Amino acid sequence: MLTKSEAETGKIARLFAKSLQPGDIVALHGDLGAGKTTFVRAVVEEIAPENFVQSPTFTYLNIYEGKLPLYHFDLYRIANQEIFVQMGFLDYLFENEGICFIEWPQRISSLLPEKTKHVVLTHEENGGRMIDVR
Repeated sequence: MLTKSEAETGKIARLFAKSLQPGDIVALHGDLGAGKTTFVRAVVEEIAPENFVQSPTFTYLNIYEGKLPLYHFDLYRIANQEIFVQMGFLDYLFENEGICFIEWPQRISSLLPEKTKHVVLTHEENGGRMIDVR
């Protein structure tokens, strides 16, 4: 799906949010500034609107409480998947009743369960973005 604004990206993310179930894991792929946090922000507005979303780049994880807890990982600065495991984050992938969003999932790709949903956001030449949900 091609979007031309943050509002359009948000609309797609809110529709996507309605399909999510407890235990879902969503891997968000895209370059810096591709709209990964914008996508998560719109999902949080749908599921846990009382929360303020910011990129968790310096904290690795933000937790948003709502109808379902949302766990928002940003692994841009994580060195390797062993650190992810050592920090106790593996439980979020296999034993949670909320929804995990993982930015920069390639840092832990071998740890991701088969059921992981993938959202790929790419910049388009016209200033828009392409969103591919798999």
